Amino acid sequence: MRQLTEESLTHAVLAATDTSVDPRTRDVANALIRHLHAFVREIEPSEAEWLKGIEFLTRTGHTCDANRQEFILLSDTLGVSMLVDAINHRRPGNVTESTVLGPFHVHGAPALPMGANLAEGVDGGSPAFVEGRVLDGNGKPIAGARLDVWQVRPDRLYDVQDPEQPSMQLRAVFHTAADGRYRFRTVMPVSYAIPDDGPVGEMLRALGRHPWRPAHIHFIVSAPGHAPVVTHVFVEDDPYLDSDAVFGVKDSLVVAFEERPPGMAPDGAPMETHFHVAHHDFSLSAR
Repeated sequence: MRQLTEESLTHAVLAATDTSVDPRTRDVANALIRHLHAFVREIEPSEAEWLKGIEFLTRTGHTCDANRQEFILLSDTLGVSMLVDAINHRRPGNVTESTVLGPFHVHGAPALPMGANLAEGVDGGSPAFVEGRVLDGNGKPIAGARLDVWQVRPDRLYDVQDPEQPSMQLRAVFHTAADGRYRFRTVMPVSYAIPDDGPVGEMLRALGRHPWRPAHIHFIVSAPGHAPVVTHVFVEDDPYLDSDAVFGVKDSLVVAFEERPPGMAPDGAPMETHFHVAHHDFSLSAR
């Protein structure tokens, strides 16, 4: 351990790990050490640059609180979240593709009956009706499947970003009927910027990148005996589909929200304004 050099340091750090530790912990730590040392050798940072990196990570941690996870945002914008998702969800091509969870999911959303209005009490936005089925890998309907649904408000903020507004806005849990169908009313999803007033926003600006996500609705779809899927339904023709700040778009998740004139809505209610209708089926793989 004496007289360590630029060439011998990495080997010495790797050798310092006790061989009796948990094998997975040792493998992860050793891989991290090897790649970090290789990164430092490649860029040869000055001491000032190294300190700036430490300060960036420190500020990222300080920005996290009960409603904001800046490290998840950092992972998302560096594409790491989608890479982890891809590695952990290698599923058959006939099931719904997954995408990032994002930093704004909240547990405990209220259970609402089939066809309920997800946007009750929310100001603004064009009405939208979303319906479809939850199927197994063979195309058979799944009764009682659970859909945990959430989306951003028309003002481009999630409820947890605005302490002045009630909680659980545009959040609900639905369950499919015996034929596997679900349906609910909401407001037309809008594109929005991820929080860019912290270290991640500084990083994006330094890299010449924008913070915008295309319009979407979040879903976690699950059913007994099936693998759950964390996914989105994206709005077709959104201008940010090809430049999502968190790299979460997949073609199979892009859905047409058909605009319709005033008249009868899918739930039978008369609509005095234009509204949108979208259909999307989810397919779950067996465990």
